[in-house]
Amino acid sequence: MITKDWSMQSLPDMDQQQFEQWQSLLEDRTGMRISEQRKSFLQTSVGIRMRELGYSDYQTYFEEIMNGPAAAQEWTTLVDRLTVQETSFFRHRPSFEVVEEYLSQRVSEFNKPIEIWSVGCATGEEPYSLAMLANAVLGEQGKSQYFGVTGTDISVPALAKARQGIYSQRKLENIDSDIRDRYFRSIGQQKFEVNPGLKERVCFARVNVLELNKAPMYGMDIIFCQNLLIYFRRWRRKMIVNCLVERLVPGGLLVLGLGEIVDWKHSDLRRAYTDRALAFIKHKAAN
Repeated sequence: MITKDWSMQSLPDMDQQQFEQWQSLLEDRTGMRISEQRKSFLQTSVGIRMRELGYSDYQTYFEEIMNGPAAAQEWTTLVDRLTVQETSFFRHRPSFEVVEEYLSQRVSEFNKPIEIWSVGCATGEEPYSLAMLANAVLGEQGKSQYFGVTGTDISVPALAKARQGIYSQRKLENIDSDIRDRYFRSIGQQKFEVNPGLKERVCFARVNVLELNKAPMYGMDIIFCQNLLIYFRRWRRKMIVNCLVERLVPGGLLVLGLGEIVDWKHSDLRRAYTDRALAFIKHKAAN
């Protein structure tokens, strides 16, 4: 039942059966696994949303998510709460150095616009970082216009923020001042917006990594997927990465999060550049 004074009450405890029910729902629909150690995170996130809506017990809210008149919309809202979106510009510098080296070595070989895919892009810092890097490297060869970046995520609210391209001053603290001045403009209240020239090089789309077979991204030159695989079971991580390999062009670059996948090899790939980052090059087709 819905209780009007629920917002004044303490969050109820989620018993084991309820936890497993919510745990299974999240994994079935998104592939993300909430471990026992993160039960309090799940309870708090679901409980806060219940409080906002006025639900007083987990089962009623669960049934609303499953069968209610606005089930799909409510599920989208809840997934946004349960999806960790902490990210930053140029997060894990060695991985971006791999992309820089790859672009620098291959720039003369490209005879079409370079396609870059940021998988699990959250609020956009990663795809905009890739765009800044590509613009700088290709600009040295007079080819700054020959690239595009696609950022995908499951969270609709996160994608909305990414499309806005507006970030707090705190978010830009780790960016060199010359890069900040080149690619951002101050809009007041300690907020900065990505410049239109860079923003037009980046697009965003909702993609559930469990449904990569439906994603329109093919023939990608660079696929960047970090801080995403850690939320999945080991077998599903391998499934996701294998699907990403299929989307790479021969000679394409795949960059993953260091330590996010182990005991995985692919016959079409070779390890690339450095031990400080987890990156692979797809073998070129034999002539």
